[in-house]
Amino acid sequence: MTDADLIPLPVRRYFRDLSSSHSTLGKIDGMWRDHGFALSDVPNDESGERRSRWRRYEDGVDWMDPADARRVLKVYEHLLDEGQLTKDELKAARAALRRHDFVVYPNGMIDSRRTWAPKPRKSVPQPPASLSALRDPSMILDSFDRIARALPDDPAQAIGSAKELIEATAKTVLGERGVPFDDRTVKLPWLVDTTQRELHLHPQTLAPGPDGSQAVKRILGGLSGIAMGLVELRNEGYGTGHAPAAPRVGLHRRHAVLAVGAAHVWCQLVLDTFADPGAPWRTAAPAAAPAAAGP
Repeated sequence: MTDADLIPLPVRRYFRDLSSSHSTLGKIDGMWRDHGFALSDVPNDESGERRSRWRRYEDGVDWMDPADARRVLKVYEHLLDEGQLTKDELKAARAALRRHDFVVYPNGMIDSRRTWAPKPRKSVPQPPASLSALRDPSMILDSFDRIARALPDDPAQAIGSAKELIEATAKTVLGERGVPFDDRTVKLPWLVDTTQRELHLHPQTLAPGPDGSQAVKRILGGLSGIAMGLVELRNEGYGTGHAPAAPRVGLHRRHAVLAVGAAHVWCQLVLDTFADPGAPWRTAAPAAAPAAAGP
């Protein structure tokens, strides 16, 4: 929980306790699902099956989003309207809400006394300006578009699209450089390695100035690792493109943000270097590439 949470933890705990005393598992499922919430796969250490079930729905809530918070209040209204609470229990629940700046109207509606501003749209990485140096950037733009659609709500799709962004960038740049490869069988490790060698961004490439410094070489080695890490994350079933062997337990937006941010860093550097008229690759001898563009 953070200070920005619209429904504070004491209120959430109060209603979690209330649900364990006055609801069945079926009713808990009904209350949350009726208001558009899905059961989270995140494990918890709550005692009791009903408390644990309630908590799994809570773990799918964005507590800083006014739209989510208002739907949770509807769940609370449903619980208070179940007809199983005594007058004293209803009075205590209303008092608990009032202590935290909520009001309960005579018709049972719960609202916040504070103003909940609409949640700003989460920013997504934008295509770099150096994209203009390409003859046909359509594959890269398509990947950015898929990332923008997936990032708020679908972390698996965002991770898969982040991997595709690296692949699209590498294929486009290699096509511009006239490097042949079989599009049906080529693997991402070869694409990443060959692209970095072509642009003298590989840690084994000798280049004048800062591009050949040990510090930059270490960064470039890490950049290769970023791309390979994305492939492994997707292949382990946490991104689209490979069906997971088991449910994607614990996959959250932060993992998607990490994957997308990493892919964007790689894409930005490759495209900026390709567009740079003073980049070492323009005057240096061609870099040695791996022997085969396949598996």
